[in-house]
Amino acid sequence: MTRSEAMKSVIVVGAGIWGSSLALRLADTGWRVTLVEQHTPGHVRQASAGETRLLRCAHGTDDWYPKLAWRAREGWRRLGERAGEELYHEAGMLWLAQRAEGWEHASARVLGELDIPHEVLDPAEGRRFFPDFAGDGLAFLLWEPHAGVIRARRATQVTARLAVQSGARLVRGRAVPYGEAVSVDGEVLRADRVVWACGAWLPELFPVPVTVTKQDTLHFRVPAAWSTPGMPAWVDYDASMYGHGDVDGVGMKATCDAEGRPYEPETGSRQIDQDSVDLARAYLARRFPSLRDASLLFTQVCQYALTPDAEWVVHEVSPGVWLLGGDSGHGFKHAPALAEYVAGILEGDHAPEPRFGLHERKPSRGLRTSGRTSA
Repeated sequence: MTRSEAMKSVIVVGAGIWGSSLALRLADTGWRVTLVEQHTPGHVRQASAGETRLLRCAHGTDDWYPKLAWRAREGWRRLGERAGEELYHEAGMLWLAQRAEGWEHASARVLGELDIPHEVLDPAEGRRFFPDFAGDGLAFLLWEPHAGVIRARRATQVTARLAVQSGARLVRGRAVPYGEAVSVDGEVLRADRVVWACGAWLPELFPVPVTVTKQDTLHFRVPAAWSTPGMPAWVDYDASMYGHGDVDGVGMKATCDAEGRPYEPETGSRQIDQDSVDLARAYLARRFPSLRDASLLFTQVCQYALTPDAEWVVHEVSPGVWLLGGDSGHGFKHAPALAEYVAGILEGDHAPEPRFGLHERKPSRGLRTSGRTSA
């Protein structure tokens, strides 16, 4: 038997960050990989193609995701070194806690148990991090010094490119299930394993508990003092708002993380809503008063593909056929470590966590930075 005949084979459908990261991991470890994408890796319809995504370890009372995020941080650093460019900007993150015993308090306790660096600060210390900050009404600040900003679209493009350089075959075309195989524009592809990692397109193909919503992202023109490399990201969990400093000249991000209206990712309008602008401006005026009149510099419509409880889907629907999704809102940052985890599942080293199955999901808010469901 030749080496190529002995190689395990896999088809990964979807070249977003999860699919591309898994393709790269498997190609690096000797699998024969086919990566299928109907457009191009990093195309603007992908949730992965947002300009930036945040990396943070705080996840409320949960300790599984913080461990994975902490491993993913090192994975992003290694990936950047491999690519020869900075994909992860470790500027730190400040959580703006409105309640003394709320989500941030639980997060701080778990981070302490896991020995993940963090500090609990007085709201007045917000001025250490921002040129202008109004901390009235906040109970405390939670500082994660090793959190930061991932250059999302670029990271997706780079990861897919590295997967191809490592031996993966990139196939362009629209994929649909064909039993335990994949039909791409009429051509049937077969492999030992098939992984459907197609983001917002997954619920069109399989009966998964995933809802797709429209998410407007906004970046504002800010003075030079707000554009320094050390400006941290920030999140207000209870207000469902988050943002970061000016990264790569696209302006200061300030946007709402609550789920938007139902959305069709292929043909849905890519024009942002005025309500999104008004909400972001009101928050800037509340916490960063000198930015109350900041003008819009860059906008983008993205989408979330979320389960009711924000737990992911990692499930074998038939022998050798796996679904990987429900990741939006808090999935991007985990990609390098998650690829290792899923590769282990495909290798037979371990089973997926029961939380990732296709069981009934009850609405819950606790894992994400925000949402419209109850805590």
